[in-house]
Amino acid sequence: MSTRTETESEPAKPRAARAGTTGAGSLPTAPCSVVWSKGHAYVLEGFRARWVGVDDRGRPQALSGDELQRRGWSRTRAH
Repeated sequence: MSTRTETESEPAKPRAARAGTTGAGSLPTAPCSVVWSKGHAYVLEGFRARWVGVDDRGRPQALSGDELQRRGWSRTRAH
């Protein structure tokens, strides 16, 4: 059993940088995963395989994985 921690193995890189979080990577597949696109959070609904969030006016919005890839996304909120 190893006692090596995540911090010891890669101290200089934050978790987001190691995960490849740009829009060029693959979207997460775990239910309830959260990504950001155009300043809005989107949550993956596992049972429907769609990303749900709100638009600029606060109205519910559902996107497919392909639509989210085209819009661009990240794991962190871009300012």
